[in-house]
Amino acid sequence: MYEQLTNEFLLQFLAELTKLFDKSRLSGAVSLTIKRFNGHNKPVPRKGRPPLPTPTEYLCLVRASLRNKKISTIIHSKDVNKFQQAYWNLLKTNISGLKKLKKTKSAKPKVH
Repeated sequence: MYEQLTNEFLLQFLAELTKLFDKSRLSGAVSLTIKRFNGHNKPVPRKGRPPLPTPTEYLCLVRASLRNKKISTIIHSKDVNKFQQAYWNLLKTNISGLKKLKKTKSAKPKVH
């Protein structure tokens, strides 16, 4: 049905995602979505046709976009934890553009 996502595909997607993060340093924001993917590219058939078989293992569709550049990949459910760990490491290295919030001291009520 779909070719297995190997480390090569995962690394290729993460490399492209790194490029998107680098491009977004000057301006823009990278948006990433993860959703369950049942393996069907076409809409649900109308009544009268036999329904498509339900998959035994669900997949995750991961999409990232920056302006008009879009990338996507499909991850098997057993590889989601590995992907999330790699994505978290990627976020930690590319999250340097955030501004630190100043803490405001709140006025404490006086106790008599």
